Amino acid sequence: MEPAWVAEPAGEAGPAGAPGAPASKNDKERSKRRSRRRWRKIKAKALQLIHNMDLRTMTQSLVTLAEDNMAFFSSQGPGETARRLSSVFAGVREQALGLEPALSRLLSVAHLFDLDAETPANGYRSLVHTARCCMAHLLHKSRYVASNRRSIFFRTSHNLAELEAYLAALTQLRALTYYAQRLLATNRPGGLFFEGDEGLTTDFLREYVTLHKGCFYGRCLGFQFTPAIRPFLQTLSIGLVSFGEHYKRNETGLSVTASSLFTSGRFAIDPELRGAEFERITQNLDVHFWKAFWNITEIEVLSSLANMASATVRVSRLLSLPPEAFEMPLTSDPKLTVTIPPPSAHMGPAPVLVRLISYDLREGQDSEELSSLVKSEGPRTLELWPRPQQAPRSQYLVVHIHGGGFVAQTSKSHEPYLKTWAQELGVPILSIDYSLAPEAPFPRALEECFYAYCWAIKNCALLGSTGERICLAGDSAGGNLCFTVSLRAAAYGVRVPDGIMAAYPATMLQPTASPSRLLSLMDPLLPLSVLSKCVSAYAGGETEEDSTSDRKALGMMGLVQRDTALLFRDLRLGASSWLNSFLELSGRKSPRDSVPIAESMRRSVSEAALDQPEDPKGTDSLKNLTLHDLSLKSSSETSGTPELSLSAETLGPSKPSDVNFLLRPEDTPEEVEAQDELSPEALDKGRGIRATFPKGFRPRRSSQGPTQMPIYSSPIAKNPFMSPLLAPESMLQTLPPVHIVACALDPMLDDSVMFARRLRSLGKPVTLRVVEDLPHGFLSLAALCRETRQAAALCVERIRLVLTPPGTSAPAAPV
Repeated sequence: MEPAWVAEPAGEAGPAGAPGAPASKNDKERSKRRSRRRWRKIKAKALQLIHNMDLRTMTQSLVTLAEDNMAFFSSQGPGETARRLSSVFAGVREQALGLEPALSRLLSVAHLFDLDAETPANGYRSLVHTARCCMAHLLHKSRYVASNRRSIFFRTSHNLAELEAYLAALTQLRALTYYAQRLLATNRPGGLFFEGDEGLTTDFLREYVTLHKGCFYGRCLGFQFTPAIRPFLQTLSIGLVSFGEHYKRNETGLSVTASSLFTSGRFAIDPELRGAEFERITQNLDVHFWKAFWNITEIEVLSSLANMASATVRVSRLLSLPPEAFEMPLTSDPKLTVTIPPPSAHMGPAPVLVRLISYDLREGQDSEELSSLVKSEGPRTLELWPRPQQAPRSQYLVVHIHGGGFVAQTSKSHEPYLKTWAQELGVPILSIDYSLAPEAPFPRALEECFYAYCWAIKNCALLGSTGERICLAGDSAGGNLCFTVSLRAAAYGVRVPDGIMAAYPATMLQPTASPSRLLSLMDPLLPLSVLSKCVSAYAGGETEEDSTSDRKALGMMGLVQRDTALLFRDLRLGASSWLNSFLELSGRKSPRDSVPIAESMRRSVSEAALDQPEDPKGTDSLKNLTLHDLSLKSSSETSGTPELSLSAETLGPSKPSDVNFLLRPEDTPEEVEAQDELSPEALDKGRGIRATFPKGFRPRRSSQGPTQMPIYSSPIAKNPFMSPLLAPESMLQTLPPVHIVACALDPMLDDSVMFARRLRSLGKPVTLRVVEDLPHGFLSLAALCRETRQAAALCVERIRLVLTPPGTSAPAAPV
């Protein structure tokens, strides 16, 4: 029998507070609130005790309780509810017994994939932790049922629905555990990413995306995260499915009121309906929907509320940098310069938007030269607040690149926590608003970020900084761009940042599986299909054919957006040859065209002065580099391979003309989409399923129809300027000290672990801190709870490490 302190209050009858009737209605409400707070603390304590159990003890306790409850409800007669309760406990027993050996196997080898003994984190550990969380919830619920099943206040229907939801989740987690075992058997020792051939990778992903996901988006939503996050996730899920309805009725994010998004009653009171709709949306709506939904935070009302709750700064100015080439000195010889061209890929030269944020008004920030670059933001203008005197220029500067899957958000979305950074660090922050995919795919964002970074170095005096120490900081997609901007700076021979702080960065953009990416099956903020659509859009392959059902789902506005993207794609393909020629290695001819590049498109004098003899090996092999080739070989083993030896010559820091971001025209494949839609029955009969699941086990399959997700390997995703994890050693050697802050439950965790391991193997300074129980994107939730504030403070601490020169003190926060 469960102790009284663990049992959940039955029905509406809870602790009544102090003895005697409350003196008033307000006293009664206060008593109820105190009672609810006490219950939440008791439940949290009980769950913590359960989490501290070892896996075998937890499994045995769950099986014992399941058998006891199963026997009780089997004896309650032929009623349908009793039969379902008996059946669900039988299922809990079966899944727990089947899951425990698989989890034990993963735990026994998980330490082999850690960065070091002080950083026990990787996708295998995260998967085991998530399964334990689900088992802990079932154990707690089973104890409650055993303690209260005879009570007249026992809510049979509610508890049955909870148990069925968590049983479905446990079944799917068991399937993910078998997938993880398959990865373990396929990958080389220490490798976290799937290393089978491309056909096997496609088969694996095709099987994976057919799994049922709705159970994770209903009653079980966010069960793996800290409890303070779950109310936000519930509100977000209601907003998402409500927004989906508006989107289907041709209403985009700009025409949807904030109140209408989160007040859809039927989704709020029916978790199963909400979960099914959430799954349908994630599987079938395209990247334009997610772009519109993620940009909701930039609606005037919501952005104003966010800024009211954030720190007050003296300077927040949106600047427009003109697309003009300028010269930068080379780090190897400051007497020589290199020309930094304006961004031109896909869209031609255009201004680059940046936002300057500073807690204090510093020298140069109110200059006429800077004021001439200010871009109006309409009715919301938070520019300069008058102050008696200016603060001197800071020695430091933070250049920030925001996240958003390469397709959404701007510096405005990230402004609340950037203001906090500016206040705590006491340094100016320049946040870059790069152009977004699918209208501006790779390498446009990289070109703009690199251009803005170089402009900031050249004009740091206007930004209120002397530029003695510069930190590149970014989250998610912004973390990816921080790495690639630094790689490009080294390739051009200009100053690289003094360090990088990357929060939950994406370093591998190939559609490949890893243990942590299996968590995307249940992640409400980063589902696999959404991640794949964003990466496909960034790679320039988002605009697949429209089906009739897609047209109905998108509506007229959606079709207009998609047709516009198709037009951009056609223009892009038509101009790709010219762009390739422009960015091609100096002196090299296109294999299909022997006509020399026109002299009118000459390189700058500084580039010509740095020219080196042509490398006869070429760069084609770079496109074929994989983690198998790069991450697990010692320098002695790889020094003779053409993939690595060529990189020192063709991508060295002294030859900016050798930086090639686009594939050659003949190597750009047509998009390869999944033509055959496999039914669950066909999949279960396939070779992959038989090799993955034990006999008698069948996971639940999605009822939402085929997933509209691009499952193909895009060669451009292997470009080291798109997937820095695949960069050759010679390129990674040019990176400055790197500080990574990752999330243990993030589908992108393995990106951080493997990238840190590669840098560590090269002797590069790198730190990896992994925060527990928080989702991807916690920086945007920094004000939500204590845990997110602590994680955000950790990012600030990492930035301080970059800005602190050896032997000196860190920048002090302003008073």
